Parts: sequence; C-alpha cells; structure tokens
Amino acid sequence: MTQDSKRFLHPETVQRISHLEVRARHIVEGFLSGTHRSPYFGQSIEFLQHREYARGDDLRHIDWKVWAKQDRYYVKQYEEETNLRCTLVVDVSSSMRYGSGPLNKYEYSSTIAASLAYLLLRQQDSVGCVSFDDATRVIVPPRTKRNHLHAIIQALDVSRPNEKTDMFRVLRNVAEEYPRRGMIVLISDLLCERDGLFRGLRLLKQRGHDVMVFHVMDDDELDFEFSGSTRFEGLETDDKLNCNPRALREGYLEALHKYLDEVRRGCAKNVCDYALLRTSMPLDVALATYLSNRLGMHHRN
Repeated sequence: MTQDSKRFLHPETVQRISHLEVRARHIVEGFLSGTHRSPYFGQSIEFLQHREYARGDDLRHIDWKVWAKQDRYYVKQYEEETNLRCTLVVDVSSSMRYGSGPLNKYEYSSTIAASLAYLLLRQQDSVGCVSFDDATRVIVPPRTKRNHLHAIIQALDVSRPNEKTDMFRVLRNVAEEYPRRGMIVLISDLLCERDGLFRGLRLLKQRGHDVMVFHVMDDDELDFEFSGSTRFEGLETDDKLNCNPRALREGYLEALHKYLDEVRRGCAKNVCDYALLRTSMPLDVALATYLSNRLGMHHRN
C-alpha cells in the first residue's frame, strides 16, 4: 500500500485492508502451488494451425514431432485469447455480519473477492468491483495493474452497512455501469426478495454477461444446531424472538431447503452458474469453482 493511500485511511482501516490483502495472497499462492498448473495463468494462447518454417521463425515453435514424421520443418501458430473482463459484486449489508466461526459472512465473502481479484490480476485479466447493500456503495472500474488490488480491497471495507438489500436495483446499476460483455461474479447470502434477484440476473444475461453466483451462508443458518432457550435478533429488522430452537428446527430446515431449491432453479433458469459456500469451507474452494467455471465457459464458446 502506498504512502498516499495511507494518509486518507484510519490506522484500523489500514490494518484491516493489509490483513485482507495478505490473506488473499496466501490463499491464491497456496492454491496455485497445490495444482499442477492453472488452466488460466498469464495471457493464455490457443493452438491454431501449422505452417511451413520460414527463415527468421523462432526455433522454439518448431513442431519436432511433425519433423520426425515428415522430415520437414513446421512451426506452430497460436491464436491469442482475449483477456477476461470480470466484475466482483459483493454484498456488504447487515445480514452479512453474522458468523459463528473464525470468519463471518462479510469477512468470508470479502476474502473470496480479494482472492479472486488477486488471481485475476495475476493472470493479467481486467477486474473491477462493486460493493452494495440497499444500493451500490462503491464502484471500482476494471483495471489490469497489480496495484489495483488495493482499490478493490478498500471498496470492500464498509464500516456501517445499511440494513436492507435491494438486489434488483443493484444488479440493474451494474448492468448500466458495465455495458461491455464480461463475467459478473455475485457474492452474497442472497437474503433478499427472490423475484428481484432473478430479474436482475436475467437483465445481466440479456446484456451478454456470463454470471456466476457464490451463495455464502454460515453453518448456523444451514444446520440450525441451536439448543436451549435462545434469543434471535434480526440483523436487517428490529424483530426479536425468544424460543426453544429445537421445536423450530424441522420447520426451519424444510423452509430452508425450499428456499435453496428456489435459488438454484432461478439461477439455472437464467443460465447462471451457482455455488453454495459454507463459511466453514476452505476458501480455495471458491477459486477452484471459479476456474472450473471459466474453463467450461471457454469450451462453450
């Protein structure tokens, strides 16, 4: 982080941002070292055809297998792929502050976003970021420079989120802000009005974007393993409930499964890739899911 950027940030903000950047770098470097090779690393190129060798051609491009069969020199020609333009759309609303493990949903999602940004910039792809609650909070235009990671991480550092999430309004703003086709990665707990979510996803697809949804939820929300008298307080409402959670668990899980099925079906109907992530899952799962999605997108194209 540069001295200029530090002057405009409080010390505690600098510390949060620095920790997030270090965490993102650690996750990505560990992930890449654990794979034999990344299918998208650096500026990728695709084999196009052979042509006969001409004086001055790079000897490294000679296909020696063809020479062994035909006793003639041929070089491989490649077609360079267009670098990806990706926008990370990250939910920073109040409901994202819930957590029962080392990272709450907001911290987990911010780490996913920062890790993806680091990976994309390392691959020389263009990456931008939008943080939102009931409206877009910060919009960071896409860039390819390595130091662009600082701007993205700063956009994720929201200290006072608003309570509600207006998903359609946000996704409509994203569609208007980013008219050029690219990949949109939505990272959210999706605790919002589903019709607005699906309308927003449909709009992004109509504009030609590839859309990927990371649905982040805490173990407590997915398993509901509470016991004893418990007081539940709404993070986006003023509602409070004192109850015996065991009496509610069966009905809660039934409603949860119905909700998750609705979200999966809505994403599938709008041709959006979907992944449910628990905050207890290793963070590199998101990177593997993203790379698998991009590889599949490349084959489809």
